[in-house]
Amino acid sequence: MDIKILFQSKLKTVFLILLVLIYSGTPSSSNNSRGANVNGLNIKIKDGNQNSIAMDLGIPVKIFNAVVVDNDNNKWFITEAGIVSFNGIKWTMHNQNSKVESVDIKGIAFEANSYGQEIWLATPKGANVASLPVDAVSGATTYHIENTAIKSNDVVRVAVGKSPLRWFGTDKGVSAFKSNKWLKPDYEEFYPEFVFSDFPVLSMATDLDGDTLYVGTKGAGIARVYSNDVDGISGASVFAQWGPMILPSDKVYSIFIAPDGAKWFGTDLGAARHTGQNSLENWTAYTTKDGLVNDFIQAITSDKDGKIWFGTKGGVSVFDGSSWISYTEKDGLNSNNVLCIVVDKSGVVWIGTDNGVTSIDKGKFTNYK
Repeated sequence: MDIKILFQSKLKTVFLILLVLIYSGTPSSSNNSRGANVNGLNIKIKDGNQNSIAMDLGIPVKIFNAVVVDNDNNKWFITEAGIVSFNGIKWTMHNQNSKVESVDIKGIAFEANSYGQEIWLATPKGANVASLPVDAVSGATTYHIENTAIKSNDVVRVAVGKSPLRWFGTDKGVSAFKSNKWLKPDYEEFYPEFVFSDFPVLSMATDLDGDTLYVGTKGAGIARVYSNDVDGISGASVFAQWGPMILPSDKVYSIFIAPDGAKWFGTDLGAARHTGQNSLENWTAYTTKDGLVNDFIQAITSDKDGKIWFGTKGGVSVFDGSSWISYTEKDGLNSNNVLCIVVDKSGVVWIGTDNGVTSIDKGKFTNYK
């Protein structure tokens, strides 16, 4: 009887040691990649790095092009297969509603209004708006040239102001929808229609009030339009490399308006920052010579400490106003090709790439793919 009790005690000890080895990351063999299954998720700690964890998405997607965060801290991504969300526990593909576009979505924006929470989608069929959560019975509407005054069905970017004012960038120009009225374009003197066909819209962002829109183009710099007092859209002078502004390139792939009002522009040759209302002054340019990991900037955001995050084709760079720090695949990113980036309501940074998603929380990297 004593021998049996002793044997059971030893088995229990061995079992506990094995558990510690698995979850603490202590090597138990010559293979440096350890794994476990928790709540159905495949979890791996690679190369003994306690700050880098890999988790299985559980859905067949790879490319994460754009992202927004709703009021409940859910993350909504645009992927090559359509809309995907993450609620902190589960990844979900939203492709069961025939009224919600799921093919070739080019942009996304979040809006909270009296109707609830909604996402706006830029699609080749028009501007598609869907109520959250997006399921098989969610309400959804598509605004196109047959039922509205939108400039074109080929909507490539969408942005939401505070008015509520929704902005749509198309291959024929910019349209705006305020409350229940479409604003009349009155900016042709500055930006005739051929500008947007010859120099396609790449990025858009509103100012803090939401009434002014900055439009990044592929070769013509940054167009500026604003809603006027007579339900129209007026134009303002362009920000361009050939002007007196310090802009590294006229191909503007990302725009971010910081909480302090500073305007950040990401190009294929570096970043530019502009402050104040004088368009000819207060410009600063940043490149790899200053600290960027790569000059091709595809996404920009800021964190709760006011640091600016740049998603580039060569990784992520973070700027605190005086110094830089960068992260690449060597540090734990899924891929160096960063396509989108956002900070959620808990301060976690979410980085969409061409090979899954990486989140960074207090220095801890979690990879989903």
